[in-house]
Amino acid sequence: MSKLSILSELWEYLKARKKWWLAPIIFFLLLIGIMLILAEGSAVAPFIYTLF
Repeated sequence: MSKLSILSELWEYLKARKKWWLAPIIFFLLLIGIMLILAEGSAVAPFIYTLF
């Protein structure tokens, strides 16, 4: 199962069940996850850590 199929399945679930309130939660969780991945070994780390 690829990552794109998981995302498309999640999107279909949100559309079918009208769970639009989950979209911002998922968005912010993905955003925080991406920021943490970038902060592990980059020059951006000091700037990201100040946000938390």
